[in-house]
Amino acid sequence: MDAGFLHPCRNDDKHLIQQHGYLYPKAGIDMNMNPLRLAKNEEKRLRAGHLWIFSNEVDNGQTPVKGFQPGELVKVEDSKGQALGVAYVNPDTLICARILSRDPRVNINEKFFMHRCQMALGLRQRLFDQPYYRLVHGESDGLPGLVVDRFGDVLSVQTNTAGMENLQPQIISALEKLLSPRAIVLKNTSSLRQLEGLEQYTKLVVGELTGSVEIEENGVKFHIDVMGGQKTGWFFDHRCNRALASKLAKGQAVLDLFSYAGGWGIQAAAAGAEAVDCVDGSEAAISLARENAKLNGVADKVSYERGDVFEFLKLAREERRKYGLVILDPPALIKRKKDVKAGMEAYRRLNQGALQLLVPGGVLVSASCSHHLYREVLHDILRAAARHGDRHMAFIAQGGPGPDHPIHPAIPETDYLKAFFCSVTESL
Repeated sequence: MDAGFLHPCRNDDKHLIQQHGYLYPKAGIDMNMNPLRLAKNEEKRLRAGHLWIFSNEVDNGQTPVKGFQPGELVKVEDSKGQALGVAYVNPDTLICARILSRDPRVNINEKFFMHRCQMALGLRQRLFDQPYYRLVHGESDGLPGLVVDRFGDVLSVQTNTAGMENLQPQIISALEKLLSPRAIVLKNTSSLRQLEGLEQYTKLVVGELTGSVEIEENGVKFHIDVMGGQKTGWFFDHRCNRALASKLAKGQAVLDLFSYAGGWGIQAAAAGAEAVDCVDGSEAAISLARENAKLNGVADKVSYERGDVFEFLKLAREERRKYGLVILDPPALIKRKKDVKAGMEAYRRLNQGALQLLVPGGVLVSASCSHHLYREVLHDILRAAARHGDRHMAFIAQGGPGPDHPIHPAIPETDYLKAFFCSVTESL
């Protein structure tokens, strides 16, 4: 196995020990990292499996958080000075540090990223026959702050924290060596970067990329816009939920709200839906959806409306439109805790409006990617919406993120996606 994780200042073997196939610096050798010491008893959450350190958990008398540079690598210690691992720091955020390794001797270099990405790749290759998936999903793949989506030979990368931003050269080099992609795009436009004090930008850093990229999901082909599209260019997390929705679409009139590039609606049309209406506020998204309908030979089944979904629901109700399947997959309407009240009201209005367009016996697929809207809260919003409309509702399935978006058992924030499949009939 490749001898990895070498200390940058010591290359001779007398300073190294071998363990688990890797070479590490011997104990006591300066790793050129400052310590970040935790206050008394604040290591319990880390020892239980979590990877985050909050600013109020640090012993600011011993190691003031404000003394570190954004993205700086540190050796994390408990209150007694016992090493807990290696993390990167951002003194300007509530989550002031994120653990990269529980081994305090590890060197965070290209070989570190090669190893972690190889592990992530091995899992995806067991799960999928084709190279279209989320390759790296942050904390769940041991790389907090890093997202990598794979679109065949094109990679879309997000470095969402100051620590990962500083490590971009090592990340890009590791991905190049691991997969030899045709192109790598840094798609750094997420709201998380704003919290980290990082600029927003999209940049092609490897290869050439012009026009759209073709992927396949659930047997349906899609052209996606990696450079100009939303997030990384595609939302792989709903893959399994879209597959189930497609089974429910055969012979039905389908409404796809917040349709983006047609991920739900085009798959429904390809699965035998009678007709599909796609509604989105973005002209670019509507254009992609049109292109994807043609790509799959279902252009005659799909129509498009650009506009505000709330206004569409009001107009559709007035026009007495009816659908056998309504898909409601809005963007995150609650991005911060302070948005919870307004966001819950928006989800309530959307679900009530969607229910009013269902034929008796129709199915509503109601989804949310807002972490702060907990599953039990969306459950209750749906219950209340059904009673408000004097409908009988039964959940026939519940969904979460696909297996390429693994959930970290100690970090509930990674279990962000939820979807309810609701059978709706007339009141009992």
